[in-house]
Order: sequence, then structure tokens, then C-alpha cells
Amino acid sequence: MTPELPEGRFFNREISWLDFNARVLALAEDARTPLLERAKFLAIFATNLDEFFMVRIAALQRRVQTGLPVRGADRLPPRQQVDHVAEATTELVARHAACFADQVGPLLAQQGIVIERWENLTSAERDRLATYFHDHVFPVLTPLAVDPAHPFPYISGLSLNLAVSLRDPEKEGELFARVKVPANVPRLVALTPGRFLPVEALIAVHLAQLFPGVAIVEQHLFRVTRNAEVDLDEDRDEDLLQALERELARRRFGLPVRLEVAEHMSEHLLETLIRELDVQPRAVQRVPGLLDLSGLWQVYNETDRPDLKDKIFAPATHPRLRDGERSVFSVLRDGDILVHHPYHSFSTSVQRFIEQAAIDPHVLAIKLTLYRTSGDSPIVDALVDAAEAGKQVVVVVEVKARFDEWANIGWARTLERAGCHVVYGLVGLKTHAKIALVVRQEGAVLRRYGHVGTGNYHPKTARLYEDFGLLTADPEVGADLTELFNHLTGYGRPASYRRLLTSPRGVRDGLLELIEAQAAKGDKGLIQFKVNSLVDEPIVDGLYRASQAGTRVDLIVRGMCSLRPGVPGLSETIRVRSILGRFLEHSRVFRFGRGAASQWWLGSADMMRRNLDGRVEAIIRITDKTAVTELSEVFTAALAETTDGFDLGADGVWTRRSSTVEGRLADLQQLLQARSQAV
Repeated sequence: MTPELPEGRFFNREISWLDFNARVLALAEDARTPLLERAKFLAIFATNLDEFFMVRIAALQRRVQTGLPVRGADRLPPRQQVDHVAEATTELVARHAACFADQVGPLLAQQGIVIERWENLTSAERDRLATYFHDHVFPVLTPLAVDPAHPFPYISGLSLNLAVSLRDPEKEGELFARVKVPANVPRLVALTPGRFLPVEALIAVHLAQLFPGVAIVEQHLFRVTRNAEVDLDEDRDEDLLQALERELARRRFGLPVRLEVAEHMSEHLLETLIRELDVQPRAVQRVPGLLDLSGLWQVYNETDRPDLKDKIFAPATHPRLRDGERSVFSVLRDGDILVHHPYHSFSTSVQRFIEQAAIDPHVLAIKLTLYRTSGDSPIVDALVDAAEAGKQVVVVVEVKARFDEWANIGWARTLERAGCHVVYGLVGLKTHAKIALVVRQEGAVLRRYGHVGTGNYHPKTARLYEDFGLLTADPEVGADLTELFNHLTGYGRPASYRRLLTSPRGVRDGLLELIEAQAAKGDKGLIQFKVNSLVDEPIVDGLYRASQAGTRVDLIVRGMCSLRPGVPGLSETIRVRSILGRFLEHSRVFRFGRGAASQWWLGSADMMRRNLDGRVEAIIRITDKTAVTELSEVFTAALAETTDGFDLGADGVWTRRSSTVEGRLADLQQLLQARSQAV
């Protein structure tokens, strides 16, 4: 009889996400991280937190406001979750600010890289900045008064604003005005190489020019974060593109979910903002020091100090693709190729595959899913060229990819104008699968070539994100991809596939069957996952039951993890590790079994309800022996006791194991960089 699983076996997913961002912050706090990379991690932390509030906290607050009794797997009521998140976030924000103020900022200053204060500038610098203000900033500023004739202005999400308290000698009481920091001028004004002044500081010292004849009592910076969710009724809306454009226009008017203010803002001024913005006091964060540290990206990008950054890394061309005389198609007829980005070059593998297909006179059709891509996408350019050359080109563009909606709408229209067949996937589902299919006439035979990956067709992020992709000429994969594309563009619904598992119908059930098969082997079984997030309750419960049967379970989870490892009687054989570093660990890989009998799968699906129930995902079984060996070597290195990483305890605490008595542990990403260059 299957033992009953206990209550309290799930960590809260929101707190788990905050724990992930705390691990990002730990990289910024690590003195061994190159200094400008520490500043970059501070910027990443800030951007991550913005998105967390725009999406996750917005959803929680909506549940509280509407009284919906929806609870997560941890059974915590939404209001209690909001309180816990507010408390945890306050601590993280203080730690984030302290890391910059007490550690990274002073160390940068020692290197001549400084975000200056106005009072520390020379007279010549002040004069030069006054001219800059007059010529470039003042003309785009608009002071907005608040009084009976001027209602409180709309504050756009994530914009920086000055709240100004004023006193007019001809009127009684204090007056209030808002000055928006313009987004079309640099956040940090360059003084000399490595020295910057925040543009809000420049505006603050010249406020008198905006309010002549009125005394400025106080001024402080503030920032509002708004709900960024898009609500589409796809069953009602006949034209998805037009409906999405309409909803995106409304997004900027989403309800406030967070109010960040300068640490020393007076209670009087803060009360005005709380009242006018209609935010809850618990949504207010007093931020010490510089507000919105995502501005450190500018410091990182504009400071030419290679000695303070990671060493330049050039991805290597996969060994089997180095013969420039052979086409990708010719090479694939000799067997599958597993590419591992960014260690293997995207441009000389996946991009080359699509570009060669576009110009090859024997290629009849190209089909591809497009979830995110770069602003100057060579993939899109190749698809346009292919369509203009008369090939049949089908592109499934996911216009609902969060925060890339406008870009994807633009790509969709570009592709349509070129003659591509553009579809937007299935009603009610996001198409998140990373798949491509090329159909080629080879004599009397039509041969199909495919790619199934874990990452987007995005040349720029392929240099920053860690992902796997399989290039293959296997007829079974070609047949599977053909049927999946027919499903995405038509009404067909295949009952099953040969080497693919797809969601929303098959990934969870398929993985649970594989988990159960290993559980049946007891302590002879082995399950290993590498994912971004692990919060799907049925999958987690399946792993618990495997552990109760004695099966070893190794989990590499970059972000959220609701599973409690190491609990006696529940998860004693489960260990959870998180690896963060220079590259964003993005791949999803699954292993079942030991030795030659093991099964390996990879693809686009994370272990989340949204992926398994609300998206079209695809994972593929890897059968090529060389590819299996390569995946096994990566897992062995990632899970080694000699490799740096964070380990999760049964109490929910992540502990970094970055050194031993013998010395610092190995960095997985540096190890893989060295391997790729040595082959």
C-alpha cells in the first residue's frame, strides 16, 4: 500500500523564489567574484525583484483583494503569503543596498569607478553639468503640480520620479509636485571614464529652475511597480494580435503593487504618495542609498576594465561542424549532434542549420517555433530569405511571451509581409517548445532534419544562457516534429509520439511513469533532474514516493524548489543542488536509470503547473551514445562533492559549499569552458 504523504511537505513557492534571488545576491557578496561582475549581479537582483513584484506579488494581491480562497501547495492563505513575502523582501532589499554601499561601491571607488554625489564635484564639473542639464535634460522635464485644478498624475511603472514638497509665499500650506526622471536620457551621466552622476541628482540640484519663485521644502526619489499581467479571453477575441495590443496598452495602467521611496523621505510626503497612489503601507519599501540598482548595468557596460570582469570567452564550434566544406545536413546524416551552449557556438550550429536551409535549393520547407529572439535576429532574417526564395516557411510565433510581446508582434508582422505562414499556436496555451524542422528533397527521397532544444532561438542569450539542443536526421524525430507542427497549425491531435513527450497532455504523465519505473527498482533505481524550477505537486509527490522506495534522486534546480529534501521517511535519498554563475543555467534535462539502461530526455519543460498544463512543451529522448555520454559527464561534474554550489536543507535553508579544507571547490562553468576549448 502506498504510504500517505504528510502535510507540510512543500515549501512556499514565493519564498523559494526569494531564496533564489538571495543566491544571486550571494554571488554579488562573494569577494572572489570579479568586481564589475559583482556590480552586474546586483543589477540582476534588482531586475529579478522588479519582475517578481510585477507578476507573482501582483497575482497574490489580486487574490487577497478579490477574496479568492486559492492556496498554493503549502496551504498558506494568500494574505499570510503576502505578509511573509513583505518581511523577506524587506530583509533582502536592505542586504542588497548594504552590499553596494558597504562592499561593492567602496571597492569600485578604489578602482576609480564612482557614482558621485553632487557635493563632491569640482566647480568645472558642476559648470559642465549645468550646461548639459540646460541643453539635454531641462527641455524634456515636465513638473506636474497637484491641487484642485491638477489631479495627481499617473505614475508609470518602474519610472523614477521626484516627489517635491514646495511652499509658495502667496499661498497657505505646503504644495506637492511630481517630476518624472526622463527615460530618454542616460540614468548615469558620465563625468570622466568610470565616474558617473545619477541624473536624478542633477535634476534635484536644478529644481529651482522648474519652480521659480517657490521655495523647495524637500524632494525625494520614488518608484512604483505595477501589475504587468495581461488578461486575454482567447475564446472571445477573434484577432489575437489586435487583442494583445489592446491589453498591452492597458498594462501600463496596472494597479500598483510596490512603492519604493528614498530612505529619508518624510512621513508627511510618504503619506501623500500612499494616499494618492492607493497602495497599502506594507507595499512600501524604504530603500537606503541609490534607488533602482539595475542602473549598475550601465556602469558594467560602459566601464572598459577587463581586469575587473570575467575573462572573455569565445564559444567553440562543435567538433563535428568544423569542416566548412560539409553542410550541416551532410554531417547529420552521419548521426545526431548534441550542442551545449554557450560552450558550443550557436551561430555555427543551430543558426547555421537554419541559414543553410534558407539558401539550399533542395530544401522545400522550414518550420520553427519562435518564443523569444534578439532585436537583430539572423534567424528571422534567414526565414524571410527562405520565404522570398519560394520555400514554404511556417513560424509559430508566441506573441504572449511575457515582456517580449511587442517585439514578437513586430516579428510576426515582418514574417507575414515576407510571405511566411505565421500562426500563434493553440487557443489558451503558450507555445514554449523549442523545435525546428527542415524538409529536404534528396533524390527521390524527402528527408527531414530537426532541432529540439531547451533554449530560445536567440543568438544573444545563447552566449549567456546554458542550454542543450539536439540536431538530428533521425526519421522518427522528423515524423514526430511533423505531427507536432501539424497539431500547432491545424486541428490534428496525435495520440502519441515516438521520441517526444509533449504537454499539456504528455510530459507530466510520461515523466511520472518513468519515475514510478525507477521507484519499482528500489535502491537500484536512479532519478536525476536538471531544471529551472521544481514546484509541480504531482511531480514532487512522485519523487517523494521514489525516495520512500529507496531510489536515489539527485536534483539540480536553479530557481524555485518546493520539495523538501532529506526528511526522514519522506525524502532521505533526495538531494537538491543549485548552481549559479556567469551563465544562466537554463537547460532542462532528465535521467532515469543507471548505466547502459538509463534513459535521457531534454527539452523546454520546467516542472511547473503552467508549463505542464498551460503550455505546449516538447522533450525528446536522447538515444545517441555520444550525446548520452556528454550529458552524463555534465551531471557527474555538477553533482560532484568537489563542485561549487548551493545545497538545500530540509529546513529550507540553502547553504553554499564553495570551499573545503583543501581549498576552493571547482566552478562547473569554468570546467566546461576549459573542456570545450580543449576538444
